[in-house]
Amino acid sequence: MSARHPIIAVTGSSGAGTSTVTRTFAQIFRREGIVAGIVEGDAFHRFNRGEMDQAMADAVSKGNQSFSHFGPDANLLHELESLFRQYGENGTGMVRRYLHSEELATEFRQLAGTFTEWAPLDEGTDLLFYEGLHGAVVTDKVDVARHPDLLVGVVPIINLEWMQKLHRDRQLRGYSTEAVVDTVLRRMPDYVNYITPQFARTHINFQRVPTVDTSNPFIARDIPTPDESFVVIRFAQPRGMDFPYLLRMIHDSFMSRANSIVVPGGKMDLAMQLIFTPMILRMVEKSRNN
Repeated sequence: MSARHPIIAVTGSSGAGTSTVTRTFAQIFRREGIVAGIVEGDAFHRFNRGEMDQAMADAVSKGNQSFSHFGPDANLLHELESLFRQYGENGTGMVRRYLHSEELATEFRQLAGTFTEWAPLDEGTDLLFYEGLHGAVVTDKVDVARHPDLLVGVVPIINLEWMQKLHRDRQLRGYSTEAVVDTVLRRMPDYVNYITPQFARTHINFQRVPTVDTSNPFIARDIPTPDESFVVIRFAQPRGMDFPYLLRMIHDSFMSRANSIVVPGGKMDLAMQLIFTPMILRMVEKSRNN
């Protein structure tokens, strides 16, 4: 953690909805005139798309059926921790981008599924913002979780998470249902060992819970809408949170535990704006005064 160079990390698995949360943070940054250095977690994958396919095939040939992007062997976790450490010390660090789509790849005159070159972060940022799989990961070799000043977990109930991944990968990436299911199964050991434990280290978790039947996510035609969901917001350290204010501002919300507030799914963006805006302003003010 660094008072002068704060770090915000949003962590969640593929299909969890971290991109939606990221858009809300981007709105706050834009509205408040905050310059954020943006870090995409996919940039810290160890392999490009073709190399990952070969690495998985090699793992299978050796009897490893669960090699995945969720695990440490497929990621540059040392480099991620080094970025966080260096940014906290002097506001700099090396970053790159993973080019998911043909459109984005064309912009950089590269092939989809490849990385851009490593390059220094832009100078003069107020904070570093990370969104990806491993913002709060801890292994026997790295401790990424100790660096961010604000850790946010995005973790829908598991059936909803699978539904969101299925719909995204089929519609945007052209994968078959069978291919997505195979990915889910292959990733499960790493999900249990490296993704799930992170949500015990986050400062705030957002968990979307649908109010419609999601018992078989693999045949569902539609993702439950925000209005068909509630969002459970859990605070690791609730002291200082003005829950009466949040309850007044967010209609139909209620407290489920002393550290948890439940809001209608359609009010998630509002809840995030109310919760995070003062936190971010305090971090930036403190950094500018140091």
